[in-house]
Amino acid sequence: MAHTTLVAPGVTATRLPLLDVLRGAAILGTLMTNVWIFASPGSEWSVLRGSMHLPDPLADPSATTVAEAAFRFLADGKFLSLLTVLFGVGLAIQYDSAARRGERWPGRYPRRAAFLFLEGTVHFVLVFAWDVLMGYAVTALLVAWLLARSERVRRVVMWGAGGLHLTLIGLVTLGEVLTPDSAPEGPDPRAVRLYAHGGWAEQIGFRLDHALALRIEPVFSFGLLVFLFLLGVRLHRAGAFAPTDAGRRIRVRMAAWGLGLGLPLGAAAALGGHDFFVLGRYGIAPLIALGYAGLIGWALDRGAVPAARALGSIGRTALSCYVGQNLLCVLLCYGIGLGLADRFAGSGPWWVMGLWAAVSLTLVAASRLWLRRFERGPLEAVQHWALRPRR
Repeated sequence: MAHTTLVAPGVTATRLPLLDVLRGAAILGTLMTNVWIFASPGSEWSVLRGSMHLPDPLADPSATTVAEAAFRFLADGKFLSLLTVLFGVGLAIQYDSAARRGERWPGRYPRRAAFLFLEGTVHFVLVFAWDVLMGYAVTALLVAWLLARSERVRRVVMWGAGGLHLTLIGLVTLGEVLTPDSAPEGPDPRAVRLYAHGGWAEQIGFRLDHALALRIEPVFSFGLLVFLFLLGVRLHRAGAFAPTDAGRRIRVRMAAWGLGLGLPLGAAAALGGHDFFVLGRYGIAPLIALGYAGLIGWALDRGAVPAARALGSIGRTALSCYVGQNLLCVLLCYGIGLGLADRFAGSGPWWVMGLWAAVSLTLVAASRLWLRRFERGPLEAVQHWALRPRR
């Protein structure tokens, strides 16, 4: 098959600052969701049992409940979708780079995807069950192959994957609505003891014993991953992240449609309760994520992002910060470290939001200090060394 050039018009090899800021926001935003997992009794296993406490501001309109509900709503699924779109953008940039050098595609990229899968596997086993890297690696292999195909093929796959995903989401939501409500399961006492008092080796063994169940999210959302990867490619092709007039117009439209339509729909799903959780996280959140990207881009165009440099440093060390924030939360919340989740159990949500802020500030400071001396983050440097061409 003839080589297909996909280099976007007017896009050069110059690093786009907006992408670093968006990656930084996506990394810290993902922690806004994951921090509740670390702080919940039973931690990772509580997600599958549905035993994580979710605030209901309609039943309890107190300031504490409203604050927790807003904090969760603004993050849940949105920043993970943004991170997924940005991964697709990064894949398109790598393709463009290979095209400029006249290299065949996918060339050495499968090695990069395999290394990412290995990193995700290590992260899953040793640190955190809800790893995203493994799912990204598998999706990237498919999308990398699609990049060398025609635009028509990519469009059919993108909308086909999106349609299948929405059909699945609709069926799951319909099943939840039609199923009579039952009393929610409480935390698994075994898992509660494990994460509050068990050793690191025991936690590793637990994740390995339940690996299939704990890896269900990327399987369930595979259609969404493919759609968002290819959407990231299309946005990059259109110049949505470039410092051009056309890029600025696209960002304004992304903010208007993503937030104008997504926020009301997302709020309605959130207030609808548990029956609409899947719809909100996997159906509406990606739309809001595009709104976030457009809003941040619009604000950055006007110099109205005070934390731009801080977010940019996180974005340049995104892989290291993603793994680092989960490792910090493990050491702070689990019994193998300070055991804060057990100590503050039942004390309300404010300490969890404070934990997110403290870890975020730590990552900002660490990434900025690191980048003063090194070009890449620590894990990025390991990846670069492992994947660089050898003679």
